[in-house]
Parts: sequence; C-alpha cells; structure tokens
Amino acid sequence: MTDTTDRTPVRPGAAARTACAHVVAPTAADADELLLLALDVNGTTHEVLAPARRTLVDVLRHDLGLTGTHVGCEHGICGACTVLVDGAPARACLMFAAQAESSRISTVESLADPETGELSDLQQAFTEHHGLQCGFCTPGFLMLAEGFLARRPSADKDEIRDAVSANLCRCTGYQSVVEAIDACAGARRAAAVHHESEGAQTCD
Repeated sequence: MTDTTDRTPVRPGAAARTACAHVVAPTAADADELLLLALDVNGTTHEVLAPARRTLVDVLRHDLGLTGTHVGCEHGICGACTVLVDGAPARACLMFAAQAESSRISTVESLADPETGELSDLQQAFTEHHGLQCGFCTPGFLMLAEGFLARRPSADKDEIRDAVSANLCRCTGYQSVVEAIDACAGARRAAAVHHESEGAQTCD
C-alpha cells in the first residue's frame, strides 16, 4: 500500500506567521474597521491607515519599514519585539497600534545617529563586549536595556541580570549581555560625574 502522507517539513513559526499575515491584511469585510492613526515614532509623527486589531509590531515593520523590531514568538515571551513606549520597555507584538496613539514610541533605529550612522554608546558596548551572536534578539535587548538604564542608571550587575532575564537569548548565555550593559552604565555614570565637575568649576 502506498503511503500518501505529506512529509514536507514545516518551518518553525510558519503557522504563526501565516495566521498573522491573514489577520493583518484588511479585506472588504473589515474595511469599516480601518483607523487613521497618528503615531509618534522616533520623534516623527506618521499617519497610518490600519485595522483596529493590527499590532504595533506589524505597523512598525510593514507600514513604516522599521524592520529593526523583530518578530519572534508573537506571544510576548521572547522580547525580540521590545520597543520603548513613553520610555518604558513594551512588547510590540502584544500591543495594538491604536493603543500607542498619543504615546512616544522608540525603536532600535532611534539609537544610532540618524545623520552619521554612528552607534550609540549602548550599541558600541554590545559590540565591544560581544553581547550578540546571531543578532536576532539584539534589538529587543538594546531597547530593554535603554529603558532600564534610563530608570536605573546606578544599577549593579545583579539588577541588570534580573532585568535582562525578561528577554530570551539562545546564543550568548546572557553574561556578555550583562557585561555590555554594565560597561555602558558605568561609562554613563562617569560622564555624568565629569559633567557635574566641569559645571562646578565653571560656577567657581
């Protein structure tokens, strides 16, 4: 008897991506649910026409072309889609774009100098301390770290280690990520002290 079972391998996440693509594509049936959104992304206001249930990550990637924000699990677990919303880390796959109106959204594209392309101090620290390997999770870690250090500039390594545990990485073992963030935090603290010292001398 001939075995007619389809044994074509299925790539991981293919079903989720297919389902997502079906959901976000507007049809005639849901045309009345389209919303005109004004989103403040990386300091620029963008007007986007999107279904009410279109996620922020899909708008960022497909409507605005900001593909630095990656799509991983689509369940808010891996953290690859992390962006900053009003300065706080947020999972862009769990948030509707409509929810982000009137908020300030920052993606990984906001870190480097827009004119020269020079990397930010945090990005440079990740490079110097080998805080990435395959790089897929890196944008999420960068934005998580940027939001965390803005809130906790004096964080020690234990606090940093606890913070980065919110995101998943299958390559680095996390230690190099912790070292990179700690180095950036230390450099920022030293720069702040130097700036204060110069200010005091100017006043004298």
